[in-house]
Amino acid sequence: MAEGVFRQRAHDLNLDVSFDSAGTGGWHASEAPDKRMQETGKDHGVDISDLRARQFSVSDFDAFDLIYVMDDSNLENVLKLARHAHDRGKVKMLLNELYPGEDMSVPDPYSGGQQGFEHVFDLLQRSAEKVLG
Repeated sequence: MAEGVFRQRAHDLNLDVSFDSAGTGGWHASEAPDKRMQETGKDHGVDISDLRARQFSVSDFDAFDLIYVMDDSNLENVLKLARHAHDRGKVKMLLNELYPGEDMSVPDPYSGGQQGFEHVFDLLQRSAEKVLG
């Protein structure tokens, strides 16, 4: 959902930037986003139906200027792949954009019903507004 929200915000602002999303495990590689997350996005004008899961790789450090992670586990897994301080400097907890220095995780919406998905969407949208303007 983060990729879709950031992509939509950049489009709305006519910004020429690119986004990609990746997990730190390969469990869902090539799968579409969860149907509930797709529906939540669709309800807010964000279409993520074209996205497919992929696993984060070392080459992502070369491809991207910033790498946002959603939680402590993602942070740890991505930092393990960092080759040097420059790579590590690109990695940031996403919600630190809204809550600087608090290292808060984006909550897992899957056990919180529709309210969980709405809450995550709101956090991602506010993060995109903070990052992109």
